[in-house]
Amino acid sequence: MSIEWVNRAIDDLRAWGRARGVEVDADEVRLLCDYASDYLGVNELADIAPSTFDDLLLSIYPRKVIAPPESAPESIAAARTLVDYLESSGAAGADRARAMRARLSEIAEEMPAALADPANFGMAKSLFSSIGPESLEQDITIPSGDAPPEIEEAPCDCPACTPLPAVRLAPAHELEAALGGVALLADRDRLLAWLGDRGSTPTAKGALRAKDAAAAPVPEPRLLWALAAHTGLGGWASTVAHLVEHDTGGAVTGLPELDDALYDLLDRLYRLQAPVPDEVIADHVHELADAEVDVAAVLDRLAWCGLVRRGPDGAGLSPLAVWGLRELYLAHGRDAPEAPDLAVADAVGLIEGLLDGMPAEAAEHDIERWLAGRTPERSAAELLAAATGAPAVARGIAVTIVDRLDAGAEPAVRAALDDEELRPHAIHWLTARRLPAPSLTQDELLWVSVDMLALAMPAAQEDPEIFAENMAASGPPAHLIEEMWRVDHPDVVEVLELLGRSLPGSGEAKAARKAAFKARSRAIR
Repeated sequence: MSIEWVNRAIDDLRAWGRARGVEVDADEVRLLCDYASDYLGVNELADIAPSTFDDLLLSIYPRKVIAPPESAPESIAAARTLVDYLESSGAAGADRARAMRARLSEIAEEMPAALADPANFGMAKSLFSSIGPESLEQDITIPSGDAPPEIEEAPCDCPACTPLPAVRLAPAHELEAALGGVALLADRDRLLAWLGDRGSTPTAKGALRAKDAAAAPVPEPRLLWALAAHTGLGGWASTVAHLVEHDTGGAVTGLPELDDALYDLLDRLYRLQAPVPDEVIADHVHELADAEVDVAAVLDRLAWCGLVRRGPDGAGLSPLAVWGLRELYLAHGRDAPEAPDLAVADAVGLIEGLLDGMPAEAAEHDIERWLAGRTPERSAAELLAAATGAPAVARGIAVTIVDRLDAGAEPAVRAALDDEELRPHAIHWLTARRLPAPSLTQDELLWVSVDMLALAMPAAQEDPEIFAENMAASGPPAHLIEEMWRVDHPDVVEVLELLGRSLPGSGEAKAARKAAFKARSRAIR
């Protein structure tokens, strides 16, 4: 998926809506654009055609999106807003926009039935839904997930109690180039040049003379002068150490008490490895300062220092800050591991790396680069070979990556029909692309049902309530659960016990508990 063009499109769409007083369902439009990019080869808004909405709303949505039939009008409304924006921005001419609107009117009549018809998605959609809607949108579940809804208190600062997560570091040449974009360093260099023109010299204590400080055309001259000797990438590590460990008296954030707590805040962002909404950061900041705090201004100052990067999803550490903090941890003897680049790993290494857990954005970037280095057929062959005989969670990651490949992967996927464990997944892949495929037997249907639910078990243990909600929306019916005990799958007992605890309907829960008892008895024999 080309995240960049989708992000730009959504930002522009929001601005367009605000300017015209148009309510924009940005999340729904983003989903349309994401799927168009992932599965239909759409690389920019101008690529969207009337047939794009056919594929999206009558094929991909029923197969991928967990949504009841009555939600169809919301998707149609979002698509119509997108068409309005395409015409207004010039990405689509009047004739093409007219054709899109006409086709959407027809799709509006057809889409509810398409969402409701199990033949459109078989077991894959209902079973993947137990992982959660976000997993379907990202096409993969990363164990560590994204940032939590709140910044929790760390139990202890000692290395033994709070091991640091492995982080992905930007290449050295990118970090060196990024130094040129740090406003703090640019202002420091301008200050030094200004002083040099006047023949000014710092005192032995490194303080700027009062007359120079008053006349300096840049902010925080004391802070800038303190960093005068810190040049290059090596000097950046010293800069970060100075900002988070020295008494900067409010020169960094604007408030002395926040400067004192800067290490704590940056350490939390380092651990989360994902953007955090401004309001969540605000809650944390207000715990540290008694005075009223302009959190946006604080984040702007941290961005000026090169420590955070702001975006529509919130604020996160800049690549330079990640590198600098890791250098600081290492200097203090902390174990600060570096995450491997999964794009250069083999298929086994890719799957194992994803299982170790990382933010979804980083995982998506690795997967994209890994796939870019291979043809669809080779990618599928390597992933399916790695999945052969693997546990359900690893197999699930492999098949969800394969699921994003186009028809060029057909030979490798068709070869997987000979593997007993991969055959049901291969049948689903072929059927979803309207390629010739055998029908699933009842035994294969039961097996893939258990296999996909086994993939969901880690997520279910992390958040039982969300799992239960998803199962209530699209879990397997009682008559299917009753037969699962017959499946020769290593996780069948655990899956049935999970269903027995999680299913809200007494009939389905009772069927799961009864089937779990039969499966245990069968295993004993």
